[in-house]
Amino acid sequence: MMSFPAGITRIFTANPNVPVLSFRLVNISRIDHFLPNQKLLYSDPSQSDPDTRDFWFNMQALQLYLQREAELNPQASYYNIGVLKYQVSSQDPGRAPLLLSAECQRSGTVTRVSLDYHCCPATAPSTQLTAVQVLLPLDHTAADVQCQPPASCCCLFLSPELFVSLLHKLNECTGWVTKAFPHKSVKSVDPKTSVRSCVPGSGTLCASWQCLEAPRGPPPSLAVQFVGSGTSLSGMDVELVGTRYRMSLVKKRFATGDTNILI
Repeated sequence: MMSFPAGITRIFTANPNVPVLSFRLVNISRIDHFLPNQKLLYSDPSQSDPDTRDFWFNMQALQLYLQREAELNPQASYYNIGVLKYQVSSQDPGRAPLLLSAECQRSGTVTRVSLDYHCCPATAPSTQLTAVQVLLPLDHTAADVQCQPPASCCCLFLSPELFVSLLHKLNECTGWVTKAFPHKSVKSVDPKTSVRSCVPGSGTLCASWQCLEAPRGPPPSLAVQFVGSGTSLSGMDVELVGTRYRMSLVKKRFATGDTNILI
C-alpha cells in the first residue's frame, strides 16, 4: 500500500514530463511470489540480484487513478493505492511470531481447554502483538464458564453458535475476556487481579464449562487473531530509486486472518 498526498495531483497536472516513480524491494529471499498491481506497476523478473526486485509505475495510469480519486474524494488529504501483494512461507516454526499448542479434556458434561502460547521475539524483536483474540465455539447449553487468568467481560453475540471471546495482550499478560450469554450477565473482573507471575510473552490460558449433556463429536477448534506493528514477517524492506521523489514515512504492520487450531 502506498499513500500519495492530495497535492501531488496538481504537480502531475502542471508537469507534462512527470519523472517515473520507481522503488526497490530488498531482502526478498523469503518471498515466494509477487502479485503487483498490473494496471499500475511494471517489473523485470530477470534481474540478476536475487535479493532485490525493482518496480516502476505506469505514470499515465497512476495520474488517471489519482485524478479519479481526487474527484471522488475532494476533501481527502491523501490517497491510498494498493500496489503490491506478496506471498511468504516457511517450514520453520521459529519464524512464526506466536507459537500455540492447545489441549481439550472432557469428563462427562464438563469440558476443559488449555492453550499454551509463546511469543517469538527472535522473529520480530521490535514487534508488539496487540488485539490478540482467541475464539472458542460453545454449545448453546454451556454454562458456568470459567477462565484463567481472569479478565474483564465482553459481550459478543454470534449466531448460530455462542462463543467465548478470550482477549489476551501478550506483553502485559492480562488474560482472557469471557463471553456474556444473551439474557444473562457475567460479573466483570478487575484486570488488576490478573495473574502476572508468568513470563511476559509466554504462558497458558485455560477455560472450562459445563453442558446439559455430554458433548459428542470432535473437540472444538480455536480461532486466533492478532496484529503486529513495527516489522514484517518477511524481513523485506523498500527504498525509492532515484532522487526525484522521497518517502516521508514507512509503516510496517501485519495481521492474521482466522488461524484455526485443531485440538
